[in-house]
Amino acid sequence: MNIRVLVLLSVLSAAMAPDALAQGIVVDGGQFAVKIDGRAAGTEDFVIRRAGLGREDAVFANGVVSLTVNGSAQEVRPLLRTTPPDGTAESYQVDVTGPDAMDLRLTRAGRRYVATISSGVGDEDREFQARADTRVVELSVAHHYYFLRDLRAGRQAHLLEPRSRRQVTLTAGESIEEDLRLGPNTVPARRVEFTSNEGDHRTVWFDRQGRVLRVEVPSRAYVAERTDLVG
Repeated sequence: MNIRVLVLLSVLSAAMAPDALAQGIVVDGGQFAVKIDGRAAGTEDFVIRRAGLGREDAVFANGVVSLTVNGSAQEVRPLLRTTPPDGTAESYQVDVTGPDAMDLRLTRAGRRYVATISSGVGDEDREFQARADTRVVELSVAHHYYFLRDLRAGRQAHLLEPRSRRQVTLTAGESIEEDLRLGPNTVPARRVEFTSNEGDHRTVWFDRQGRVLRVEVPSRAYVAERTDLVG
């Protein structure tokens, strides 16, 4: 595990209760290289950790996405708490510095999510519909697709993108086994194409452990590919 991932672990530990830490295990962690419009745009370092007992059982995902946007440095720091095993979102926060700077906090309250957002245009309160199958998959955050790994062909999930204030229904396509090229290596992977009710597509490659290997979002000319698994 590289130094960046260890730093993320320490940040996540500070945000969790001591009893959760005692039971916490890392389920995935590493780095993606990000391309936008076919050009190198930055990196994403992340850690996904399961912690807590009983009603406190949860999966936490946090990361640091460092990008160059229109020639300026942008840093996105998301922290997501979900309910295992399906990954339903319970709370979320994201801090963005640089272009499109933002501070967003979102919590679930019954049948809705309540968000407070501070940005360059001022402060904002928003509400979003909450369903039993709601997942948070943020803009330009590849590791969030981990929470779609168990969505089988024909099944749907309600997707929330807090920063864009967007909600869509995502349907999983057939799972196709194929070899994926990662750097100099070829690894067995499972490719799934997800289609939203608005017609856009996202293709995700998972390994046998459910880890995200590659994400492509053509409508945003976005590609993220794992680099820490390259030998």
